[in-house]
Amino acid sequence: MKKVYIETMGCQMNKSDTERMFGMLSNFGYEETNEPKDADLLMVNTCSIRQLSEDKAYSLIGLWGKWKKAKPDLKIGFCGCVAQQKAQQIFKRAHYIDFVLGTHKIYSLPSIIEKINKGEKVCECEETNATEDKEAVKFNINRAKSVNAWIPITEGCNNFCTYCIVPYTRGRERSRLPETIMKEVKDALNSGYKEITLLGQNVDSYGKDFKDRDYRLADLLKEVNSIEGKFRIRFVTSYPTDITDDLIKTAVELDKVCEYFHIPMQSGSSEVLKKMNRRYDRETYFKIAEKIRKMVPDVTITSDFIAGFPGETEEQFVETLTAMDELCLDYSNTAAYSPREKTVAAKWVDKFIDEDTKFERLARLNEQNRKCCLASNKKFIGKTMEVLVENFENHKGKNIITGRTRNNKIVHIPYDKDLTGEFINVKITGCKTWYLNGEIITE
Repeated sequence: MKKVYIETMGCQMNKSDTERMFGMLSNFGYEETNEPKDADLLMVNTCSIRQLSEDKAYSLIGLWGKWKKAKPDLKIGFCGCVAQQKAQQIFKRAHYIDFVLGTHKIYSLPSIIEKINKGEKVCECEETNATEDKEAVKFNINRAKSVNAWIPITEGCNNFCTYCIVPYTRGRERSRLPETIMKEVKDALNSGYKEITLLGQNVDSYGKDFKDRDYRLADLLKEVNSIEGKFRIRFVTSYPTDITDDLIKTAVELDKVCEYFHIPMQSGSSEVLKKMNRRYDRETYFKIAEKIRKMVPDVTITSDFIAGFPGETEEQFVETLTAMDELCLDYSNTAAYSPREKTVAAKWVDKFIDEDTKFERLARLNEQNRKCCLASNKKFIGKTMEVLVENFENHKGKNIITGRTRNNKIVHIPYDKDLTGEFINVKITGCKTWYLNGEIITE
């Protein structure tokens, strides 16, 4: 068996793609290794959301290029969103690479391997408006060892937010067929996974592009929920105005769907949201969050925010801080604005915020996030919550099991036995900023 190492950067969609690539490669004599120096094939699955991620990818393959001088038969592949965006440019920057594989063409990997083994250099980055469901069912998915299986249900995005590269790297929105998704769900459950996360850039838009059927995310959730057995269902990421009353009601009614919504707001300023080309303002987002909190008991709402968007004033930034506080958000992903090639906002050079101001605002955003997280966690002290155990480790001489509640809170529990994959009832005894502490309730 030859060995393959894949370095995966970025979002869970990339991680899902990596699992699929491992599955394809296993059919062609490759086994996964965690040691890159032992590999016969090195691949980086890149992320282009921020410049830092892109720079990291180029730095990594630069190192691999040096290895190849001492090991000429070593094959190197550059994959993912940066590959989709830059295509042939990558060969000019790193001539020693054997292939470039974009996000639209991951099921071309088997033919690519055949070609590079013959000494060819290959670039597969053509855009497509179709899903690759027919190809997907031909190969196994070598999922990472975990209790959670990530299953893409949509690919791409139609929103063209002015800061976001996704429509250019992942293409227009495409919904995968329900029957393909259901097969992957059942396969994952049969393999022992206890949590299914339905994944998409705008997961709530699922089914909008179907022309031959009226089938949306709520319908898919009902079908997955009907599968027998004890497991959980999540769905991410939600676009605020695509969250319908029917979807919220369905989430409440279905016993396996978790009380968790990830809803990126990006800015608390209506003026900035308009410049971002988001289809809502501050008031609309507040109404959506309030509706969800009223309809879903013990719900957790998490979000995303950008600091230092072009032209953002100090007053507009403060509106983001107050939004996080007033919304009582349970957690937020935060980032400083990074201009991305092809996006509209990247052209507003004269409106760019200087780096010192941008990162000073990010620091304040992170401090507000810490306050919100701690306040959220304190609400659950004394409550009994169901936890799905994710791992077992020894920390500073103590055995600890770690898991998640239905509403996605991380819980650390002192315990001497590995219960990974089991559902347990836990009393929350305390908390820190990023997690809860608990103890198992014994009958």
